[in-house]
Amino acid sequence: MSEPVLELQDVSKSYGGLRPLRIARLALREGERVALVGLDGPAAETLVNLVTGASLPDQGRVALFARDTASINDPEDWLSLLEHLGIVSARAVLLDDLTVAQNIATAYTLSIDPVSGDVMADVRRLAAEVGLDPDWLDRRVAESPVHVRSRCHLAKAMAMNPLLLVLEHANAFAPDDAPALACRVGDIARTRGLAVLVITAEDAFARAAADRVLTVSAATGELKERSGLRRFLPGA
Repeated sequence: MSEPVLELQDVSKSYGGLRPLRIARLALREGERVALVGLDGPAAETLVNLVTGASLPDQGRVALFARDTASINDPEDWLSLLEHLGIVSARAVLLDDLTVAQNIATAYTLSIDPVSGDVMADVRRLAAEVGLDPDWLDRRVAESPVHVRSRCHLAKAMAMNPLLLVLEHANAFAPDDAPALACRVGDIARTRGLAVLVITAEDAFARAAADRVLTVSAATGELKERSGLRRFLPGA
């Protein structure tokens, strides 16, 4: 069996909530799609920071791509590791005065005025993969509806061909587009063989985007399978 792309063992991290964030045991391997349901915004942000190594656990161990995040001391080494990680989060910044295409292109280069032909080809490929209407590519982000912004975030997360995709309350970007977005994430993950970690408060979004849906015990950090959830239907 392959090494987990993400592993958390006996993790505890204080973040200002009534209780610390606790994860007793989570191991995510290539091609697996797991959703954690029930973490609020601050807890989800804390978990994402632990996954990326931006913060370290108070107790326990976090390993990303078989590297213990506590052992990574060199900034360049850390940034190199993060190239294999894609994150979809409302905390990520889109530049309103740039076009949608230019925002996606910043995942590859800072030379975006104009976007070169080679990079534009990659942008169009990503737009098609994430279900973004190409007619929006030349429009400013400030003029774009929220569902276009959510697909722009997803395209940027996929640009560097990550091995692990993390979604932090991505359903909140555009609730009306959440069913289609969740199904699209599932399709991309199956096609690419991606590992996916979905952090959400929405049961249906979790089930549509992931194969396994887990709840976290706030007291112990134990993860339990959650079943019997309604699935989103494509196009619903």
